Amino acid sequence: MKKLLFVLFLGTVSLQAQVKALVGGTLIDGYGSTPIQNSVIIIEGDKIKTVGTIDTVKIPAGAEVISTEGMSVLPGLWDMHVHTMINGHADYAYWDKTYLPLLENTIMPSSAEQLLMAGVTSARDLGAPLEESISVRDRINKGEIPGATLYVSGPFIQKKPYPGTEAFRWGINGVDDARKKVKRLADAGVDCIKLIDQDQMTEAELQAVVDEAHKHNLKVVAHGHRPMEIISGLKAGADCFEHTGLSSAPRYPDNVMDAIRSRTAQMNLGPLFWCPTVEGLYNYEYVRDNGEHLDNDSWHRGLHDTIVTDIKNSFIHKDRLPYFQLTPARKPTLETKIKQLIDAGVVLMIGTDSGIPMKFHSQSTWNELDVWVNEFGIDPMYAIRGATYWPSLWMGVADEVGTVTEGKFADIIAVKGDVLRHISLLQNVDIVIKHGKQYK
Repeated sequence: MKKLLFVLFLGTVSLQAQVKALVGGTLIDGYGSTPIQNSVIIIEGDKIKTVGTIDTVKIPAGAEVISTEGMSVLPGLWDMHVHTMINGHADYAYWDKTYLPLLENTIMPSSAEQLLMAGVTSARDLGAPLEESISVRDRINKGEIPGATLYVSGPFIQKKPYPGTEAFRWGINGVDDARKKVKRLADAGVDCIKLIDQDQMTEAELQAVVDEAHKHNLKVVAHGHRPMEIISGLKAGADCFEHTGLSSAPRYPDNVMDAIRSRTAQMNLGPLFWCPTVEGLYNYEYVRDNGEHLDNDSWHRGLHDTIVTDIKNSFIHKDRLPYFQLTPARKPTLETKIKQLIDAGVVLMIGTDSGIPMKFHSQSTWNELDVWVNEFGIDPMYAIRGATYWPSLWMGVADEVGTVTEGKFADIIAVKGDVLRHISLLQNVDIVIKHGKQYK
């Protein structure tokens, strides 16, 4: 009997240790309604047990109480366009040649952990070698390494890979090859298909890529850099578009907008989603002329000093980087294009292209939110939903994450202050909880 009572006691202690109570903050739950003041969130294990207020929720005896007084409490953020295989280095050809052997055990895990510590609990990783992508994703999911939950595409699918990129860019040659490559990715267990340069494919090849992906219940993420990339992608049934493209052209032309409006009008197909990825372009001139944040060591996490030094040396001359030479001409077009998309009924999601030159996984997501809200005048609640609710819906996991709701995984962040008034507070997230475990 004593042994039984002791076992029951240990079980009770164990259960209590797994119960957390976030108490006192203003909850922005991800659905877009009025925030809940003096909120209480009870977390039991890895799930959210109860959501309410200090007047309606009784805190369980023995629960770990975490004060969120004076804080905004949100669902864990999503970044729907990251590249964990790169980390701000300005010379892609050198990086790909030098660091490919280190991707699986160093580079990609460090990127995923940096995202997590920035409050990004979920991310869509759009373009990396296949085996490494699956390995890092699965190790995170098993709890073997810390990091944002990753939804991976594996290699890009395109007409022809660029020289030296064959490990993570797969070319297709004909309809049969297109289907075969997509099936190989699906069989390996990717979460979506990344499609680029689709305007260089034949109509039949492009349709084969999209149809084969959909056959395996995988959505297709397509580049939107050129007019015919967008038009052909829409015609083939791509599920999401990336980037605010068309280079320095001042706006999307009428034929592109007509195609977009035609798609958004089809309610039976659901929303048309788009990640404009503007902050890397919009903030380039500021980074070039200031750049003090490049010395912030948040992006060093998980990287050996030699790698950090290598990355730093790659952008000693920030003004000379070929990647950004046209950016000053592109910058004035970004707000116009984003507003064209919103006016056409597109649902925008937060995605950053994180990892591109001088852009780090520890910093990019909040910068994207900041540009949307403070530079383009987008409603803060719209922006937050673009980083929480809508991504989870697109990814097909809205019943598990994306909002602070009873029964879902406890992916929750908190920051001191009012993020609806000061969105840039997200540059320093104070509390990060993923699947019930507190990381920060």
